[in-house]
Amino acid sequence: MNYRWLHVSGISGLLAVALGAFGAHSLQSSMTPHLQAVYETAVNYHFYHTFALLGIALLSAHIQHKMLNWAGCCFLTGLILFSGSLYSLSITGIRWLGMITPLGGTLLLLGWLLLVILARKHSSLSHKVD
Repeated sequence: MNYRWLHVSGISGLLAVALGAFGAHSLQSSMTPHLQAVYETAVNYHFYHTFALLGIALLSAHIQHKMLNWAGCCFLTGLILFSGSLYSLSITGIRWLGMITPLGGTLLLLGWLLLVILARKHSSLSHKVD
């Protein structure tokens, strides 16, 4: 198992819970409904990709492939850019921060695509051995 990814997913989960609670309890009164929805989207995607990072950590116990590490890097960087830009946008109201969000989303998509490619490679290798 790659404990580095387990460590990263643990920190990410901790931050997702903390930021979610902060948004629900401290920011609600100071944000418009639109910005509250933006913040909630950031928290949701933060959680989704925390679980993806945990999956990378667990998969690394069974699959040793650099593509798995690349997928984790895409998830982590995408999470930071996607959720981070939405957190910042919703707290500050600075609209240009939303221009960073699609880059993060693209990296999240790339992380999932890398997992699909890895699964296809791994399944074709296991069929040849059987």
